[in-house]
Amino acid sequence: MITASPELAAMIEAAKTAGAGLRRHFGQLSALGVRAKSGPADLVSIADEEAERCVRRVLEKTRPGYSFLGEEGGASIGGDDANSWIVDPLDGTTNFLFGCPLWGVNVALAREGQVIAGVTYLPMLDELYVAELGKGCWLNGGRLRVSSRATLVESVLACGIPFAGKPDHPLFAREMALLSGQVAGIRRTGACAVDMAWVAAGRWDAYWERALNAWDMAPGVILVKEAGGVATSADGRALDLYGNNVCVSNGAIHGLLMAQLQQASNEVGA
Repeated sequence: MITASPELAAMIEAAKTAGAGLRRHFGQLSALGVRAKSGPADLVSIADEEAERCVRRVLEKTRPGYSFLGEEGGASIGGDDANSWIVDPLDGTTNFLFGCPLWGVNVALAREGQVIAGVTYLPMLDELYVAELGKGCWLNGGRLRVSSRATLVESVLACGIPFAGKPDHPLFAREMALLSGQVAGIRRTGACAVDMAWVAAGRWDAYWERALNAWDMAPGVILVKEAGGVATSADGRALDLYGNNVCVSNGAIHGLLMAQLQQASNEVGA
């Protein structure tokens, strides 16, 4: 089991506390207030906002001076602006609202723009993924490693599918046309938190998505890296946490996947 720093211990407490509250709401979906956030396919609930306040309260007890970036509340600069909490209190909101159990709580700590600790908690699966720089990646106390599959034909990939109001529909369609005949399968869970954690766990061999935010991907980046994998941008360049896209993999198939994604991009002129 990982020996957690005070920061990581606070992140674990925050994710589990918020997750418990979300689990209660999940059992009362018919009574949950919902409003449109920025479009018809982008929903936010009372549960998101309550969960973010819960996470923030717990984190600020340990490091009150750190900056904070949350999906619901936005950014606030603390006295120690080199360190920033990055939080998605409910990743997979649409899944949550439609009664699908694949959703989670994302909490990360970035220092000078680099993620140094991450927690993804999947309450309905009772799966707690944690990682801290140099200490490995762990699931419910057991050490994780990415998969060892080295060819596309034996690999299962995960991806994000652009929905209404999101860009890159032609690019995604071309990616599917190029990849679907070359791999063992392509999956979409509807939650970046799930997909990235499952790459770290070796359940998926790679995952890519565009039109993301830092809070979607931040914990998954260090989970995958500490499990022995690779994290880059979706075009293979060095990852920019605020660059709105990501590709993580077991490393062995990264170059092969990048070649296909780049070909698709070239063909549609993206």
